[in-house]
Parts: sequence; structure tokens; C-alpha cells
Amino acid sequence: MTLSLAATAQQNSPDGVQPTTPKHGVAMHGDVKYGADFEHFDYVNPQAPKGGTVRRSVISNSYDSFHPFVLKGVAAAGVRHYLYDTLTVQSEDEAFSQYGLIAEKIEMPEDRSWVIFHINPKARFQDNHPITAEDVIFTFNNLIEHGAPFYKAYYGDVSEVSQITEYQIRFDFKNNKNRELPLILGQLPVLPKHYWETRDFSKSTLDKPLGSGPYKIKSYNTGRSISYERVTDYWAKDLPVNKGQYNFDEIIFEYYGDQTIALEAFRAGQYDFIVENTAKNWATAYSGDKFDKGLIIKEAVEHKQPVGMQGFIFNTRRDIFKDPKVREALSYAFDFEWTNKQLFFGQYKRTNSFFENSELASTGLPSNDELAILNTFKGQIPDSVFTTAYRAPSTDGSGNIRKNLRTALKLLKEAGWTIQNKKLVNSKTSQPFEFEILLYQKSFERIIHPFTKNLEKLGIDAKIRLVDTNQYIGRVREYDYDMFIMTLSQSNSPGNEQRDYWYSTNTNIPGTRNYIGVSDPVVDQLVDMIIAAPDRKSLVTRTKVLDRILLSKHLVIPQWHLPKQRIAYWKRLRHPEVFPKSGVNFDTWWVNDK
Repeated sequence: MTLSLAATAQQNSPDGVQPTTPKHGVAMHGDVKYGADFEHFDYVNPQAPKGGTVRRSVISNSYDSFHPFVLKGVAAAGVRHYLYDTLTVQSEDEAFSQYGLIAEKIEMPEDRSWVIFHINPKARFQDNHPITAEDVIFTFNNLIEHGAPFYKAYYGDVSEVSQITEYQIRFDFKNNKNRELPLILGQLPVLPKHYWETRDFSKSTLDKPLGSGPYKIKSYNTGRSISYERVTDYWAKDLPVNKGQYNFDEIIFEYYGDQTIALEAFRAGQYDFIVENTAKNWATAYSGDKFDKGLIIKEAVEHKQPVGMQGFIFNTRRDIFKDPKVREALSYAFDFEWTNKQLFFGQYKRTNSFFENSELASTGLPSNDELAILNTFKGQIPDSVFTTAYRAPSTDGSGNIRKNLRTALKLLKEAGWTIQNKKLVNSKTSQPFEFEILLYQKSFERIIHPFTKNLEKLGIDAKIRLVDTNQYIGRVREYDYDMFIMTLSQSNSPGNEQRDYWYSTNTNIPGTRNYIGVSDPVVDQLVDMIIAAPDRKSLVTRTKVLDRILLSKHLVIPQWHLPKQRIAYWKRLRHPEVFPKSGVNFDTWWVNDK
């Protein structure tokens, strides 16, 4: 990237063609919900008291870094979120809108071919050093050059970044097709140049970093706990986007290597808040005297966020999983209905979309608008996309899945596999069908074992490989797995992050979220179309088309979802009466010890 100083006189019309007006907030499509004179978001309590200590848990063996922007090391919980302010902040009750934080105003032309951020002159790092355009440029360049690979893809359409004045910075884009780019640039965390220019940005570190956010590190026990203290003179504490938030004087994260131990610690009062992701625990462990007396409160909070796709993720870089018929065959060995009934107390729904629980999910047969796009890819995508609505294989829940296994064997035979001595082998090479399922959560073993038993009936040897959290993170970053369980998270406004999931150029770059190893020119084109969507309607249509094509490739074995967040907390905590569409936002909570 290049740095240049532009004439201040041009700031209202940098290209001399499109006059613009700086705004307090911008929406991806349409208008923002909150006007320029808004006082706070609707989902906060602006009178929430400040004070108190809250304790939270992290299920992980350890951490070894306070530098969350590089691949090296495992960053401590909360470091990025609590220490670093961003140029803008997203509201949680809109599809995708950004409002000023470090940048008090955002300026861009109608075609969104560039954006200027006007930095609030009051913005400060925690050493009282002003935040300037130089810090933004320094951060951007270092994230691109030395940060995790995600950043290079996420900001890939930026052609130039230039300083206009000390408090104005302009990003120019390669074209005007990436309408989301001004908003995601607003998500840029701003790091202090004067702190980092004497340090190696590419290396992990346990030096306490200098931030600009509402908290700073108070103390830590490496790998076991970390404590953050509220910055009482935080420069942005009275901004509308922060009113009613960051209310705790101290936030402590305690690390637990085992979920069962962590749950018992919560029930014993060793920490204050928990999100429960295990159906069995929710049904059986959240009861007793402390719940009956109201000392611990449990809630299931509904949300309107896409739940994404949780499933068994195939690594298609492995020869054994390159054939979509093989991947489809294995999906018939997972008995969701029995699992939901016997292990989950019937709490879950089956997932049938990468954008489940949203209007972005494909359902039924393609609409006319979808067909107009799909027809341009005829011959490059499966014919079934046009004729068959995707549904994950199902059973009657009895545990008898012979019919499904017969279907699986038929597909495997078509893919060149056969049974020899009760083992599935490749017809040409006699290679046995065997693979590992990488896992770090021991509680998932009871879910995977029935799946591996069904695979065994097909002559497939699938073993569970249980590793510690740090080893798991390292192997996932390097794509060193055959299969693992992952949730591919999505938002209500998909865009540039889809490159990290699906782009062919990311297939063999360690550290991207292309966990599956997708490399398909049609998928690449659709991602580009989603990024360039001019309005909400076209975004929804294009995302549904992408969803259909991804599903047709059988890249995952879909598992389940719950459009609720199961939480429990000790009664000393309080939350606003209204939850945002995104669900629980813990930053809006407070302590009430009275």
C-alpha cells in the first residue's frame, strides 16, 4: 500500500466528481436505524451502574499470547475485544450498519469506490497519545503484510490507503463492485504506531499491549487466567455507541481444560455466567436448590441470527474425500433423529443450509430469480440443483438405518469402492477406507461413537483423535485433519468473509477458514457476486444460489442447530429487558449486589 498526503481542500469531493457528505453511520443496504442525534442503542440500559467484578470461563487448556492479530500463538480470551477500539461499531439490531467510534464520520460516494474516515480528535490510546491517520495506515499495512491470512483476503479489494490530514484517511478500491468494503474497513482495529514500530508485529508476545478500548490487562496467570480492569478515563465512554455498555470494573476469565469441571465450578459459584452448548447438561444439570431459590437463573434467549452450518467437515484435500459421491454416502451413516431423541432430549433441529435460521437459506426448488443465475452455470454444476431441494438424510429415530446404509453402499460402489473381508477398499488400489475425526471436546465422543459404529457397518474404519486445545488449533490452521467438527458461522449480511471460506486462492494458505479445501470457479464467481450485490434483494438471491451449490457438493455432513442461546447466571448479574436480534450481548450487563 502507498501513503500519500492529499490536499485538504479536496476532502469534500476527493475525485472532483462525486460530492459527498460525511455521515455518522452507514448501512449495507438502505438507511440506518439510528439518526445522527441518537443517544444510545435500543438494547442497552443507559442507566446501568458501573462497578463490580464478573468472572467468566474459557474451555481451553491455556493461552500464550496477547497478540490476537497473527497466526503464531494462542491469544488470551478478550484481548482483541476489550483492548482495541475500531473505526466504527456495528449495531446489533440491524442486518449490517456501522456507526462512528474512532471515526466520528464516514464519507463515501454513491458508488462506494472509496471511503474517507474522519477520526474523532478526542480519540486516544490508553497512554493518552492521540489516535491519528498514521496509526490507521500502520495498522492496515501490518495486518496485510504480517497478520493472519484472513486480513489479506478480507481487505483484498483495497488499492490504496492515503492520509488526507492528521485526522482523515482515505481508502481507494480496485473497483466499485465491493459495496460492503467501506463497512468492513470500519471494523478495522486501530493499533498504536508509536508502540508497535519498535516491536516485531509478526511474533506472538506476552507483553501487556497498549490499547485504546474500554479495558486494559490488570493481571494474568499465563494459560490459567486473565483479568481486565475498566479504564475509568476511557475516551469514548460517553459516545452514543457505548452508552450502557462496559459496566464491570473488572472482568476475569478463568481457564478450564474440561467442560464438566467448568460446569461444576459454575454451580459452585466460582464464576458468574455460562453459555451452555450441551443439550444433556441443559436438561439435567441446571436444577437443584440454587435454581429453586433463584440464586442461579437460567434462560433460553431466542435470536434472529443465522446459525450457520455445524457439521462434520470433510477435508477435500484428502484423496479419500475428493469424490462428492463418497461424501454424500457418509452422510447417510449419521442418524440425527436417533441422536436428537436419545442424546439431546429432542432439543435440536436438523440443519439444511449454510445460512440456516435466516432469509438467506435456500428452501424448496429455486425461484425464478435464482434460476436466472443458476442457468448461467449449467454444465458446471450438478443437475440436481435445478430439480431437487436439498434435505440431509433422515431416519425414523429407531436406530435402525439399514435403508440409509444400503443407499450409502450404492453410492460408494459407484465411486469405486467395494467390500472385501468386511472392509471397504478401493476397487483399483485395494486401499482401505479409514480416516480420523479430530476432536478436542471430550463431551463430543458420545455423539461421534454412534456415527463411527454406523460407518463400521459400511466397512469404514473411522477413529476419534482427541487432542488438547492448542494442538487442535495448530492442526486446524495447517489443515492437518481428515474430518473435524466445526460451525461455519454466518451473518445476516454475508460478503467479504465468504472469500476466506470458499475462495480457490485460499485452498492451500494456512490459517484461512477454507477448512474444507473448496476450489471451484463457480463458487468463486458467486462469492464475487455476493460481494457486489447492489441491494438486499439481490444479496439474498445470490446467497441462496451459493447455498444451493455448496449443499450440492456435499462438503459437510450437517448436524443440528438451536435458534436460542441457553444461558445461566448468578442473580447478582442483571441484563437489559430487551435483547438485540443477535441475542445475548454480555457487554450490556451489569452487577447488582444489593
